[in-house]
Amino acid sequence: MKSICIRNLNTPVNDMYLISLYFDEKTNSILQRYIDKVAKVTGNTFMTDHEVPPHMTLSAIEARNVDVLKPSFETLAGRLKGGQIQFVSTGQLFPYVFYITPVLNDYLRELSQTVFDEYSKIPETSVSRYYKPGSWLPHVTIGKTLTKEQMLKTLELVQDEFSPFLSEVTRIGLSRVNPHKDVDSIIL
Repeated sequence: MKSICIRNLNTPVNDMYLISLYFDEKTNSILQRYIDKVAKVTGNTFMTDHEVPPHMTLSAIEARNVDVLKPSFETLAGRLKGGQIQFVSTGQLFPYVFYITPVLNDYLRELSQTVFDEYSKIPETSVSRYYKPGSWLPHVTIGKTLTKEQMLKTLELVQDEFSPFLSEVTRIGLSRVNPHKDVDSIIL
């Protein structure tokens, strides 16, 4: 016997928003080149079709609308600074995502904690458990919705081409997902 779930139409539907880091032009060029090569080698063009820019998500927050998040985002403007990170490895979030990852240094740890502290106190919002301090895996996705075969082709590509690189974090952004759309940003 099938159960039927009926949603209460008076219950607001929350949207997902991201707080993400963006990088200097050299880093963007490196990361975009990987995204483009993954698309070419695998035929999986999810990242390019959806115009997902190179970014590292610090927090994923469910909220009824973006207006609830904007005041906290503006508060962060004076508290966050740019900094350096070093991308050192690649990895997979099985079964569909391939990423490049940095060292989780003190700078990233502090950014994560500051953003979490600011957004976790907003009523009627929910921070994803995967983006809470202590459970966050910093990464930049270069391939998404990959099949097993596409994942293997991506691994072969990065085995031949990846080498560690230093990056400058230059901007933090507030965006909506599906499709990715920037709402606001702060130059760091």
